[in-house]
Amino acid sequence: MICAITGSSGVLGTNFLKQFPNITFVKYKHDLAEKHKLKKWIKNNKFDYFLHFAAIVPVYEVNADYQHAKKINYDSVKIIVKELKKKKKKIWFFFSSTSHVYQFSKKKLKEHSIKEPINKYGKLKLMAEKYIIKNCSNTNIVYCIGRIFSFTHKTQNKKFFIPSVFLQKAKQINTLRDFIDIRDICSCIMLLMSKNKRGVFNIGSGIGVNLIKIISLIQNKKINIPVKPDNNLVADITKIKRLGWKKKYNIKDIIKEYKKKNL
Repeated sequence: MICAITGSSGVLGTNFLKQFPNITFVKYKHDLAEKHKLKKWIKNNKFDYFLHFAAIVPVYEVNADYQHAKKINYDSVKIIVKELKKKKKKIWFFFSSTSHVYQFSKKKLKEHSIKEPINKYGKLKLMAEKYIIKNCSNTNIVYCIGRIFSFTHKTQNKKFFIPSVFLQKAKQINTLRDFIDIRDICSCIMLLMSKNKRGVFNIGSGIGVNLIKIISLIQNKKINIPVKPDNNLVADITKIKRLGWKKKYNIKDIIKEYKKKNL
């Protein structure tokens, strides 16, 4: 199994490489904005699988320089798809998308739920999704889009929610989020990869956790949690579970792992 990968030095990429050392990875090590280098890398390497993990993720970074974020999060996708088509061989292409493409909902979100990006980061990811679906259908590219819900890791930017709670800088927001362990994300992608699955899949735990409860768990103090959270993002993972995938970790495991590696 030879797999091309972007974002190999990012949070998801480093964990995927660590979890599956037996795969031969061809790593892209340049800036995705350097179009000629990206094209040359795809052209000059042989592979059967392609994992596109690289992206500008922090919402504040996307907002600060939207045009640059567009080059990385959307324009690079167009280049990759066009170059993969030139390979004229079957290639499984995984695109890491996000729950931010959805509209907030009181119900669990299915893959066909309303898409109404909650920020510019989600907007760019949805634009990329639409381009992939339109331009990869009936081609040599077997596309697979994974809409990844919330996660954390020891190397994650401190402005993300769980790191900010440890720094006691998080606001008490009455909303539900679906936190999935990075190890479960990797196992889910590996399952999709091994089965050469095509289409769109939610990658989450399927369980909504109130952000106020997470603050309570981390800071070990009792906080009253309102009964009607709103602006929720929780995954319906029926589709991925039908393939035989099961999560191994829960929110307490995620917090414990973060504590172990950071405190």
